[in-house]
Amino acid sequence: MSASGKRIVLASRPVGEPKPSDFRLEECAIPTAGAGEVLLRTVWLSLDPYMRGRMSDGPSYAQPVPVGGVMEAGTVSEVIASNNPGFAKGDIVLSRAGWQTHAVSDGKGLAKIDPKIAPISTAVGVLGMPGMTAYTGLLDIGKPQAGETVVVAAASGAVGSAVGQIAKIKGARAIGIAGGKDKCAYVKNELGFDDCLDHRETDFAAKLQFACPKGIDVYFENVGGAVFEAVFPLLNAFARMPVCGLISEYNNFGETSPKWAGKMMRAVLTKRLTIRGFIVSDFAARHGDFLRDMSAWVREGKVKHKEFVTEGLENAPDAFMGLLKGANFGKQLVRVGPDRA
Repeated sequence: MSASGKRIVLASRPVGEPKPSDFRLEECAIPTAGAGEVLLRTVWLSLDPYMRGRMSDGPSYAQPVPVGGVMEAGTVSEVIASNNPGFAKGDIVLSRAGWQTHAVSDGKGLAKIDPKIAPISTAVGVLGMPGMTAYTGLLDIGKPQAGETVVVAAASGAVGSAVGQIAKIKGARAIGIAGGKDKCAYVKNELGFDDCLDHRETDFAAKLQFACPKGIDVYFENVGGAVFEAVFPLLNAFARMPVCGLISEYNNFGETSPKWAGKMMRAVLTKRLTIRGFIVSDFAARHGDFLRDMSAWVREGKVKHKEFVTEGLENAPDAFMGLLKGANFGKQLVRVGPDRA
């Protein structure tokens, strides 16, 4: 273990797209665990689109990261010192240590990870928050029925890839939308979606309509923007739209309502659409069901997952900026340190 740790703090609030100067890498002393506390060493850092919202100080469902504060994130950490009877040195835990190499915790909110069940990185991926977002949003809000058409954007990402595969398990047709031929080929050929369309192609809207001849019954929304505009006219009566993110809009805070908002609301009424935004914590009571089902599906090969790994905490800002532009191919992770000290 090095004599000093590192952390990345929010240097300034971004205007539009985050830029390197909005982050600052700092050297810091490794803290000491006090009475009842544990010292954590970060192994895996999860990068997720919601973090863009935490960088801004507008009203939201969670407090923003303060300027000068450590960037917030879920992490997989190793307990390297413990004064807490609930945790032993060497335990691997799911934590919210943020963008830093070390952190102290009183044990609240930590969850032990069994490395024998699956690689520990999955605790912030397919078996963690992204996987549970897909599971609860699709099953509890989308409620796909056998034979229905489910469409999901960002289909090669951590959430979208799980959504389509769960839809297939439930007997629905799964149509993915992704950026680029390689991602689309992976979604269709490796993940088993019925089709996957490249939103960058000029005839994307026409191809989407062709791929959904019976319309769309469930649209899992995590992108917004032009993709949403192509999907919306194809929604069937009584279609359901779980909304977990709007990554295309995250750098556009403060814009006025789009010109098509009125037409959209008319369609919401006449088609009796269900549009529900959600935060994964809304479904905390479903965590046991999620872990049981998803771990079984992963073990049986029914749900596959892909990880996109960036090495080194210092490279987290670049990885995050790339994530917002779709540069990642699969779940974006940063390997901060080795699995064991």
